[in-house]
Amino acid sequence: MSAAPGTDAGIDARPVDGAVYDLIIVGSGAGGLATAVTAAHLGLNVAVLEKAPVLGGTTAWSGGWLWVPRNPLATEAGIEEPAEAPMTYLRALMGNRAGDPQIRRYLETGPEMIRFFRDHTALAFVDGNRVPDFNDLPGAAPGGRSVCAAPFDGRRLGPWIDRLRPPLDIISLAGMGIASGADMKHFFAALRRPGSTLYVARRLARHGWDLLRHRRSMQLVNGNALVAALMRSALDRGVALFADAPVTALRQEGGAITGVTLASGATLSARRGVVLATGGFPHDPGLQRRLFAPEAGPLHHSAAPRDNSGDGLRLAEALGAQIRDDLSDAAAWAPVSRVPDGRGGWQNFPHLIDRAKPGIIAVRGRGERFTNEADSYHRFMRALFAATPDGVAPEAWLIADHRAQRRWGLGWARPAPFPLGRYRRNGYLKSGRTLRALAHACNLDPATLEATVARFNAAALAGEDPDFGRGASAYNRVQGDADHRPNPALGALTQGPFHAVRILPGSLGTFAGLDADEYARVRDGAGRPIPGLFAAGNDLSSIFAGQYPSGGITLGPAMTFGYIAARVAAGQLAPATDTPTTDTAKTESPVYGDPHAAF
Repeated sequence: MSAAPGTDAGIDARPVDGAVYDLIIVGSGAGGLATAVTAAHLGLNVAVLEKAPVLGGTTAWSGGWLWVPRNPLATEAGIEEPAEAPMTYLRALMGNRAGDPQIRRYLETGPEMIRFFRDHTALAFVDGNRVPDFNDLPGAAPGGRSVCAAPFDGRRLGPWIDRLRPPLDIISLAGMGIASGADMKHFFAALRRPGSTLYVARRLARHGWDLLRHRRSMQLVNGNALVAALMRSALDRGVALFADAPVTALRQEGGAITGVTLASGATLSARRGVVLATGGFPHDPGLQRRLFAPEAGPLHHSAAPRDNSGDGLRLAEALGAQIRDDLSDAAAWAPVSRVPDGRGGWQNFPHLIDRAKPGIIAVRGRGERFTNEADSYHRFMRALFAATPDGVAPEAWLIADHRAQRRWGLGWARPAPFPLGRYRRNGYLKSGRTLRALAHACNLDPATLEATVARFNAAALAGEDPDFGRGASAYNRVQGDADHRPNPALGALTQGPFHAVRILPGSLGTFAGLDADEYARVRDGAGRPIPGLFAAGNDLSSIFAGQYPSGGITLGPAMTFGYIAARVAAGQLAPATDTPTTDTAKTESPVYGDPHAAF
């Protein structure tokens, strides 16, 4: 028996007990959907199973960036770099672990993956040719290694738009995503520049019209655009997309993975295997206790969707797969603040942008700075862990003067023209007419905080930070305000009232995942591939061994290894030590033979 294809008419379809597919993907983020689209393009009958009622996973809330060195958008813009240049950077960051065959496979295949999706699917990209790497190390690039999903018109999904996970509400504007780059710059300048005012007015008017007609934005950007384009591409190729379809077990026969069992009791068969892409374990306390280092604190507040709770890892471990526990960091750390949801619960706001803006600093303890606030979110949190004494829960305060808060916002406390009363009343934002008053509100030492700000201000006015080097790197300056002088990432805190938001340990997702080879095949405890079992996305252990080279190092490998897994499952890419299968499905498919014929 075969399942109904994933056409628009099948939006409410449920998996049929006994259905047989070539490939089953568990999870619907970028890794899972990229696998599905590639496999279907190669002629396989594919199903995607998602336990949540919406599709897109963490990807739908992400910035939609992929780190893919030597990608075609860069080379077409004249940015040429030697093949070894990215490896030089990774060696400087990772040491000997950069020699992992997965790294080489990724660097070789990533550009090919971008070309495939750009040339053969509904997914389009915009370049990141001015987006620098995170770390100022040998081999780092000032740009040209990143791409981002281009904006996507949600109307192209038809009724399937209702199955797309909306943008994270606390970082969107009434459900409207704002893209990094020119889009965001216009919003920050809306009260200062007539051109930006007009731009924002048009965006808001279009969004209001979308809400009236469709009850959600159709101007999809960032990760929402990435997922939507992959969904459209999957539907165009007959992929069966199932929401509300949690998997409870993998089926195994003769040592090979042959299908899945769903919570509904239905069993599905997979002739070519199963791909796990369920988003890692950012909301699994048990795996956190096991894999997170003690300094990460007893509590963890991930900004990833709560559906990402380690399902794929547990399914694989039950059949002998191994979770890597030798990474430098088990998660993509990020500072978060806790936002009351009005129903007695909380949401986690990831601080990815505000920390680097002029007029904003971070302090801990009695009120001391502890790091370069303009560094990456991952390095920021590693510095907080290192500065926190043993036995003390890591926390910090992000502090802004009034001018900076009104210009940039402070976490969930939005910039002008939004009033601040709401954020103060619910306790999210602390304010004080003076630094001393703010220190009392945050339980900091007033004299220490005043001294910290005075020292910071004196150097910032000259565009320097002798304590932590803020504003020295290309990444720091890009994260700041290009119009601010003398240093885009440094500005004194001088204008009261002063404001603060409490920062706690969080993440954008997890790094520790299933051990797999360079073909995305999950391995058992003896290092042997488990036949028919693949991993992609955050279920696949990070190929960067817990390091964070640049933005997009989650989605880039997620899509690349999904692309690789699909080609292996389709028989188009044969691991060197394996004999390609010659079953009936392979010989009957028109796409086998020349490995580039389908592209």
